[in-house]
Amino acid sequence: MVVPSLKLQDLIEEIRGAKTQAQEREVIQKECAHIRASFRDGDPLHRHRQLAKLLYVHMLGYPAHFGQMECLKLIASPRFTDKRVGYLGAMLLLDERQDAHLLITNSIKNDLSQGIQAVQGLALCTLSTVGSADMCRDLATEVEKLLLQPGPYVRKKAVLTAVHMIRKVPELSNIFLPPCAQLLHERHHGVLLGTITLITELCERSPAALKHFRKVVPQLVQILWTLVTSGYSAEHSISGVSDPFLQVQILRLLRILGRNHEESSETMNDLLAQVATNTDTSRNAGNAVLFETVLTIMDIRSVAGLRVLAVNILGRFLLNSDKNIRYVALTSLLRVVQSDHSAVQRHRPTVVECLREPDASLSRRALELSLALVNSSNVRAMTQELQSFLESCPPDLRPDCASGILLAAERFAPTKRWHIDTILRVLTTAGTHVRDDAVANLTQLIGGAQELHAYSVRRLYSALAEDISQQPLVQVAAWCIGEYGDLLLEGSCEETEPLQVEEEEVLALLEKVLQSHMSLPATRGYALTALMKLSTRLRGENKAAILEKMPLVERGGTQDEEAKESKEAQHSEAALVPTEPQASKLLDLLDLLDGTFGAAQPPPPLEPSSEGSLVHLLDLPYVSPAPASIPNLKVFEREGLQLNLSFVRPPGTPALLLITVTAINTSGADVTHFVCQAAVPKSFQLQLQAPSGDTVPAQGGLPVTQLLRILNPNKAPLRLKLRLTYNHFGQSVQEIFEVNNLPVDTWQ
Repeated sequence: MVVPSLKLQDLIEEIRGAKTQAQEREVIQKECAHIRASFRDGDPLHRHRQLAKLLYVHMLGYPAHFGQMECLKLIASPRFTDKRVGYLGAMLLLDERQDAHLLITNSIKNDLSQGIQAVQGLALCTLSTVGSADMCRDLATEVEKLLLQPGPYVRKKAVLTAVHMIRKVPELSNIFLPPCAQLLHERHHGVLLGTITLITELCERSPAALKHFRKVVPQLVQILWTLVTSGYSAEHSISGVSDPFLQVQILRLLRILGRNHEESSETMNDLLAQVATNTDTSRNAGNAVLFETVLTIMDIRSVAGLRVLAVNILGRFLLNSDKNIRYVALTSLLRVVQSDHSAVQRHRPTVVECLREPDASLSRRALELSLALVNSSNVRAMTQELQSFLESCPPDLRPDCASGILLAAERFAPTKRWHIDTILRVLTTAGTHVRDDAVANLTQLIGGAQELHAYSVRRLYSALAEDISQQPLVQVAAWCIGEYGDLLLEGSCEETEPLQVEEEEVLALLEKVLQSHMSLPATRGYALTALMKLSTRLRGENKAAILEKMPLVERGGTQDEEAKESKEAQHSEAALVPTEPQASKLLDLLDLLDGTFGAAQPPPPLEPSSEGSLVHLLDLPYVSPAPASIPNLKVFEREGLQLNLSFVRPPGTPALLLITVTAINTSGADVTHFVCQAAVPKSFQLQLQAPSGDTVPAQGGLPVTQLLRILNPNKAPLRLKLRLTYNHFGQSVQEIFEVNNLPVDTWQ
């Protein structure tokens, strides 16, 4: 006997009337028990009603898996009321992860062969929702027959099912090629829209289909021309734009067909100009059509005037009050800036204004585009704008902004002095939000510009006197004071205002850095090194002051050795910075050699180390002379993509080799999804740091760099193998090669 249970409407009212979650669970558990009992008793007349209630419970988030087999029974039923609920349950309760969905294949095949459109529609909807690859292969022939059925209701659903099949099984493309050409003559909106979608899927997955459908470009152009000029169907017009969904889909298909094809691009040039100039942009529907038109113009081989028109449309989008439209415009301009740099440059003032957007996503896109617009002619103005933005930008944007300014200054610097000033302003403003190699780059730049040594040390001393919280700035200033402190004390520099600095002021400032709680271990190391260097150039009483301060330094120094080791691993300069007890011993040694303070003591004898070499005085590590620079090496070049390797051996760690991989793209198309992987023998230790990006811009844009840290404790000859994977000119490329022609044996 069937256990009586609630009707669907009564169940919904009772669930909604539950005042607490516990009451709702109680109602659902009780009703699910009745449904299970009904399924066990096998009541065929009320099975669809019980399953409908179970589907409602499933949509509320409660388990309903026990109704899967009932779906199969209802689908096999000859009654339409049973089939309707059964197919709905199959779409909700079944998926490819369960073998039960394969049991409905025969039922779907039988229903597709019937002449009842409603039943065929149910079967097609279910197949397009839960159809697996095996089901698609078994039922592809039945779906192909339905594509040319007289009724538009079944044809529309058959086209959408064919789209699902192509996505699941791309090799089925050949089956659906012939019907698509006939379906393009269809006047029904739904069938034509589905046909355009199907052709798009075929062209994206099959080169043969792409070649086949380039013949129908004139027909597609005619359909779109009719939509733009006379209107296709008044019932599908939105805000005065005739069938914008169909227009957008046709434009996307034309973009695929015209890419890298001169004849097809020439056929659609006039049409795209017509759409770009006559589309109403007062409503969102017109903006959507116009945006797709711009993307199509930029992707095909369009004429130069049409590309300028497309960029100007994006420039007008930047002035729109809708944030979404402005974001789309910034993203699109960022895509085309490499190919049409001069056209995008005309909208540079508008792009710079977008930096001040309160929305973080808009300001980030504007920042990326502004950095891409920097060149040798506008580098001064653009860096000034970006530095002004850096002072007030949100904290999450500061690292990107600071890194972008430093890269732009390094690439397009008109003079070394301007380059130094730019880096100093960034360090002063951004502080710790700069790249890890900013300190090393600036010290290298200052060291190579002998004519700017006096200028640099005075600028850095003034900046350090104002603020000691910005750690990168403090490190550079301490290094510069230690190297060129004599120029600072002389006070002669024609490029800055006169500044008289006393020795006591310099020592007091370095002492302030040493005792500051904000100073990192590496920062204290830089300050200690500066004091040691200055001790050889100062007078006796100031040298005594240095020695008196050293116990304070030891007591105030940090004990975080792990942080110190991390810093030393990140900066090659840290290997040259002695620890604080070693610095104290070195100052004692200087005192002994000078003979000014205390009685002279003979130096301790040299003792051989475990490796057979001599240990330096006062247990200080012996620093060997810096090795000769290793020349750069070009290891790969193909279709404008070049891969160069540069080598650095940190003097303090002879077993470590730093290799910087630089990818440059001089072709006319971006290299996307760029990944560089490396392999070395097992005796080596390899660490790959994250690359600066995965897209190498065209036309010699900003290169992509990646650092390889190779540790060779056994000092064995280096063998390096690289694997490159990327997409270029629409093709996926993979290259594996071994670098055998290293400039020198880097560990000998």
